[in-house]
Amino acid sequence: MAMKFIKKFEELGINDISLVGGKNASLGEMIQNLSSKGVLIPSGFVITAQSYKYYLNFNNLDKKISLLLKNINKNNLKQFAVIGKKIRNLIYKANFPKDLEQEILQSYIEMQKKYGKLCSVAVRSSATAEDLPEASFAGQQDTFLNVSGEKELLNACKKSFASLFNDRAISYRIDHKFDHMSVYLSIGIQKMVRSDKASAGVAFTLDTESGFKDIIFINSSYGLGENVVQGSVSPDEFYVHKLTLEKGFAPILKKRLGSKDKKLIYSGVLNNPVKNILVNQEDKIKYSLNDQEILTIAKQCLIIEKHYSNFKNKWVPMDIEWAKDGLDGKIYIVQARPETVHSLKQDQNFTQEYILDKKSNNKVLVTGKSVGRKIATGTVRVISSAKNMHQVKQGDILVTDMTDPDWEPIMKRAAGIVTNRGGRTCHAAIVSREIGIPAIVGADGATKKLKTGDIVTIDCSSGEVGYVYAGKINFKIEKIELKKIPKLKTEIFTNIGDPDEAFNVAKLPVQGVGLARLEFIINNSIKIHPCALVEPEKVLLKKDKEIINKLTVGYKNKKQYFIDKLAQEAGTIAAAFYPRPVIIRLSDFKSNEYKQLIAGKYFEPEEENPMIGFRGASRYYNEKYKHAFELECLAIKKIREEMGLDNVIVMIPFVRTTKEAELVLQEMKKNKLERGKDGLQVYMMCEIPSNVILIDEFSKYFDGFSIGSNDLTQTTLAVDRDSELVANIFDERNDAVKIMMSMAIKGAKRNKKKIGICGQAPSDYPEITEFLVKEGIDSISLNPDTVLKEIVLLAKK
Repeated sequence: MAMKFIKKFEELGINDISLVGGKNASLGEMIQNLSSKGVLIPSGFVITAQSYKYYLNFNNLDKKISLLLKNINKNNLKQFAVIGKKIRNLIYKANFPKDLEQEILQSYIEMQKKYGKLCSVAVRSSATAEDLPEASFAGQQDTFLNVSGEKELLNACKKSFASLFNDRAISYRIDHKFDHMSVYLSIGIQKMVRSDKASAGVAFTLDTESGFKDIIFINSSYGLGENVVQGSVSPDEFYVHKLTLEKGFAPILKKRLGSKDKKLIYSGVLNNPVKNILVNQEDKIKYSLNDQEILTIAKQCLIIEKHYSNFKNKWVPMDIEWAKDGLDGKIYIVQARPETVHSLKQDQNFTQEYILDKKSNNKVLVTGKSVGRKIATGTVRVISSAKNMHQVKQGDILVTDMTDPDWEPIMKRAAGIVTNRGGRTCHAAIVSREIGIPAIVGADGATKKLKTGDIVTIDCSSGEVGYVYAGKINFKIEKIELKKIPKLKTEIFTNIGDPDEAFNVAKLPVQGVGLARLEFIINNSIKIHPCALVEPEKVLLKKDKEIINKLTVGYKNKKQYFIDKLAQEAGTIAAAFYPRPVIIRLSDFKSNEYKQLIAGKYFEPEEENPMIGFRGASRYYNEKYKHAFELECLAIKKIREEMGLDNVIVMIPFVRTTKEAELVLQEMKKNKLERGKDGLQVYMMCEIPSNVILIDEFSKYFDGFSIGSNDLTQTTLAVDRDSELVANIFDERNDAVKIMMSMAIKGAKRNKKKIGICGQAPSDYPEITEFLVKEGIDSISLNPDTVLKEIVLLAKK
């Protein structure tokens, strides 16, 4: 017999939003169209939105509710809460019309025939607006889990109807000028997935921070999914690359362990059917999903997104709730709806130029080398030691002697950075570029001249010299439309080190990545010296062993920790730009920098001048390091072969001789990373005079070159980049350096090899960029903050 108030999910589709709301229509759509494609959705039935209207009319509630709402004032919180509660009580204490009640109970009986007596269900609200079926009311109404038995089901349905007038729903309708009485509520009754015995969470088919569209972002925690949905637990996070997933690869990019301190489970109490309990320590330090389960969720999400995008004839990113059943081990989709933040945003197709108000007469407090071509105003926070980093507040101007990798988390809080020491290739300069804030380095005496609490403006927009002014100075930001950015004959690439910035930086109109630095990943994500994982017996102090064990928890083979972490983080950069080429430079720490890694002191020599010591290619085949180099090779192999990111090009730094080139390529081949196999290209950093002088010979070993202007300047002028005494001599614009660059370009062209530049010079000096273009360089790789400006400048030439 046909029912008047009830629809089975199998009878519904996306065109039924006005009848059952978006949530329920979506579930019906997926059950009808995607079940055959491998998407598992628990079934059930739906109480229509008209049933809600019938319920109100039957109990004469319309006028009573309208009267209460007539004088509601959102700004009077106490009155607002009282009125909401009165309306909810009116709805909850009313009675079901007999015919509606009978249809609900009959439908539940049918469910029990399929799923067992007194089967537990989820009761989910789905609102819809009269004449506005596309309006979104996601997350406003209440969900009731593990509901079992006829009495409890009817009770949950009443609570669900009443939740249309919870405070957040009333507030939303006021803000968006919806008529309260024109919004109805449908209820979905769905078979419970026993994720109380496993895990559950949310997935988005885009990056929720940047809006990057080529990944699937999955959150997961133990127990029922409400803790994740409500944000009351810190979940595990996983990123999967869509494009290579579709090709059959296993491209799990990032894996971030959440604290997962509690989980929602069945309570066994009828009137309070779920409860939170603490998660034991052993489970907290494990991921709540294995790799296969991550990929299963991602594949289902991809199928769902494709279906809705085809239906709408445009890209439709999806917000999806999933649950793993602890009894049958299967992954189920329990909700899916279009994502409503980034999908509604307009593309920000512009760049910005910072211009200081020149009319100001504010005093110059200190000057130094400018980094970042931006302006920032904030409160000075002088930090003398890393121990006091916690004192830095959001938006402060961080002032210190110098920084090292330990400072990076706190640097992201700062609006700008000023250091006593350092040049444009120092740590503070590099990191400030990565995170997109201005910095002034080598500002002698800054920690004495600037006082904590002072308001200052730092200006890096005026060229090589950066100025710190007393007080707040107005500035403006001019925007350049990306659509108007011209195309150039010379390819423009970008430099990147931090995988967390990759999805944002990938929006730039560049041909790919000219330099992806592994040092940032090793320092910030891996943290452990690779030799300590290869030869753990050489780590002597108990404290060091404990730190290593904590970081590598869950890994029986500690070497695999290094391989996986490096592959995931570097793979994120490769995925962000896919299929554009990404040149990954293998590690180029100096021995003093390697020593700063956990347990580094057991494996690194003392060197008088590490800048020209045991670094780059010389390490890779050396007995002291080659077993650690193997881990880097295996990580690159994993990125290309398991993740399917074949856009990765490998680059070797600081190759002193052709014999070294030969030895490194042999070592790579031993480690299953062979030049030419499966299209693997290997480039060389051209950063030593011998590279330029013997470029014809080096061309026999490599597919391309990239000029490293920092080291080429250092080695051409015999200037130690770390020495402040000769820092004034270090200048990439020196004629000798320019002649070296010109010779390198001509030599590469002569040998029909690609040549670009990834060093700092073009980002700091537009005149160097112009010089290189005239010399015929194939590509220029710039820091992200200078890309658009340089393109505009070059187009004018």
